[in-house]
Amino acid sequence: MKRLRLVTLLAAAAVALLPATARADTTYPDPQPVTGQQIIHDPTVLRLKSGGYVAYSTGGVIGARTSKDRVHWKDAGNAFAEPPSWWYEYNDTGDPWAPDLSYRAGRYWLYYAVSSWGTNRSAIGVATSRTGLPGTWTDHGKVLTSETTDQWNAIDPAVVRADGRLWMTFGSYWTGIRMVELDPRTGRAIEDAPVHHLATRPDEPYAVEGPEIVKHGRHYYLFASYDACCSGVNSTYRIKVGRSTRITGPYTDSTGRPMLEGGGDLLLAGHGRYVGTGGQSVFRDRGEDWLAYHYYDAEDDGAPKLGLNRLSWQRNGWPVVL
Repeated sequence: MKRLRLVTLLAAAAVALLPATARADTTYPDPQPVTGQQIIHDPTVLRLKSGGYVAYSTGGVIGARTSKDRVHWKDAGNAFAEPPSWWYEYNDTGDPWAPDLSYRAGRYWLYYAVSSWGTNRSAIGVATSRTGLPGTWTDHGKVLTSETTDQWNAIDPAVVRADGRLWMTFGSYWTGIRMVELDPRTGRAIEDAPVHHLATRPDEPYAVEGPEIVKHGRHYYLFASYDACCSGVNSTYRIKVGRSTRITGPYTDSTGRPMLEGGGDLLLAGHGRYVGTGGQSVFRDRGEDWLAYHYYDAEDDGAPKLGLNRLSWQRNGWPVVL
């Protein structure tokens, strides 16, 4: 789960110390109205080849939602009937976090993380399915792991293809966002592949996580969640973005400030009842890009709910939320 790694007070202090962003919009669009099962956290959404939509999320054994029209969502149980046994190496409940859903080579690929709360002893795993629907997944075990001796945290995976190669971004706190190349045949990290550093903050506790990379035009765009999640209406999550002409970076914001030095344009922040917008993913639907995320509903006791907004691209190449 894209979880708060230190106490909320530390994260709040990080917000106070954060320098001005490259673009500080003060108003944001509300999410698209959705109905049915709206409760979700860290959503990854995809339009299936068979028609309709599926969303997987933190909660349960990778919680599932389905929709025929992207508006009305139904609870569809879980990706797995039971946690794979190896998940219990990382927490007592076999609790998975922050899935990422993609399609390639005739199969759906579901990446996810398991971790110990408050540490970077973590692992990213992968499962595959021919249909992408809950109950059809075959788990293939660990893709990448981290230990307390590492300077990164192997959670919050997101997979992207670039120049004929397969890459996975990941990371939460512990110096921020990283990237590693994957073997396209197995979906696992290539042995001894270098771990690239894409984004961090100059202020502890380095509150940036949940990366997602999207190709548009000649640039790769890195979306990430900053500050504190998982605290209901006290959450301070917000989404920032930078870009690079190379998949491995360096990523900069619209002023040229590197994301490795705290840069990033503010794309979406909490407003009105929609508190702590983050845990985002991007999916393609009928030629349009859509941003999926969760927010905490201030008018419903801070319940985490599904946010969907269309992404538009300006003439200068930068995304805006509609």
